[in-house]
Amino acid sequence: MRISFNKSVTESLLAKIRSGEVMSRNEKFNLIIQLSIPSILAQVTTVLMFYIDAGMVGSLGAEPSAAIGLVEPATWLFFSLVAAVTMGFSVQVAHFIGANDFAKARAVMRHGYVFGLCFSFLLLLITFLIGFQLPVWLGGGADIQHDATCYFLIFSLIIPFHLIEYMSAAMLKVSGDMRRPSFMSILMCVLDVIFNYFFIFPTRTISVLGMEMTMPGLGAGVTGAALGSLLSFICVALPLAYYAIFRSPILAWKLDVERFVWRWQYVWNAMKIGAPMALQYLLMNGAQLVSTMIVAPLGNISIASHSFAITAESLCYMPGYGISEAATTLVGQSVGADRRDLYRSFAWMTISLGMVVMAFMGVIMYIFAPEMIGLLSPVTDIQILGTSVLRIEAFAEPFFAAAIVAYSVCVGAGDTLKPSLINLGSMWLIRLTLAYALASQYGLRGVWFAMAVELSLRGMMFIFYLFRRLKKT
Repeated sequence: MRISFNKSVTESLLAKIRSGEVMSRNEKFNLIIQLSIPSILAQVTTVLMFYIDAGMVGSLGAEPSAAIGLVEPATWLFFSLVAAVTMGFSVQVAHFIGANDFAKARAVMRHGYVFGLCFSFLLLLITFLIGFQLPVWLGGGADIQHDATCYFLIFSLIIPFHLIEYMSAAMLKVSGDMRRPSFMSILMCVLDVIFNYFFIFPTRTISVLGMEMTMPGLGAGVTGAALGSLLSFICVALPLAYYAIFRSPILAWKLDVERFVWRWQYVWNAMKIGAPMALQYLLMNGAQLVSTMIVAPLGNISIASHSFAITAESLCYMPGYGISEAATTLVGQSVGADRRDLYRSFAWMTISLGMVVMAFMGVIMYIFAPEMIGLLSPVTDIQILGTSVLRIEAFAEPFFAAAIVAYSVCVGAGDTLKPSLINLGSMWLIRLTLAYALASQYGLRGVWFAMAVELSLRGMMFIFYLFRRLKKT
């Protein structure tokens, strides 16, 4: 089977969905790969950004690493709420594009930016109200509370820019343009590394090709890592929004011939799609915070190992998220075009591909776990503990992929309530209960064993749910 990585080929295959033409299995697979590869590369490079961040901070010692690891789940919580709002609008855009109604797609997009920015500033206000007490609530020691607070508050300033970046990228992706958002994501990672290099470390003398030279630096440590991330988001969010709003061949607002009219129905539809996702993200990330609270009493070594292992594991499951973005786009356009046959076919093909890819990544993670953790921290105790928990998690990767991609299939179809309940029930009733029971006796290894069991069961539940749903369509 020949895969042609060509923009015009992608557009012609997406047009077949909207026009009702029959697609061969090879054409479907070709389209899945074409949409997945750029997204996978973007997801992996995004994780590399956090990976390099963690490695730079990790070189400063266990305490700075623990400071970031303590509040990191809270930053994910607010970022995930931004994602929920964005998906509420982008799914509608995918459906309208699938139905060849580009004018309504652009109208929904406008509503998304306005409503999303208002929501992001509300989140920003909340972060500043809780930021000074958050490290204390999470059980962090006095030695890391100050750094944790500084990191969280500065990182929170990213929220409005993340909304602009994520909304612009999501709109372009559901229109079939995966390449540009992916390229900008890679650029953001490169910029983040450059900014962090100068912000984290102090002015120092380095050797380049045998020559000594002075490298300027802010020496801000944990605070510098947050500043670097903030600037990288700003540098990417604004150009991406410009392209989506002014240059996109489908979404550019200049293509509208009628005056823009605010319609609350689009916001209501977005809330119906996004609210279950927001509640899920709120409770899922809340569960991550509870998990952090379970880990925190185990000490700074366990906190840092937990954070580094999560960052390292992300390199393995990001391909699943890349494929899931392709699934959302393809299923969304298929549903909008009323192509139930394609909906079912794309669902199972993307899930199968995700499981195969992440099973391979699980093998890689098991073999190279020592090297993955070793790049993040020079502390021997962290390396040993981080390696052991990564190898526990490696066995859960295939079913984790099933959960990731199946959930995105449901999102593309506009079905978010029941899948969100599956995620919540699995996390709160299985993972946290088992983690709490095992942590006292087995420490961090017990917490990660609970995680592996829960992810495997969640993947099985999603496969069963989707099987029953697709059988009825």
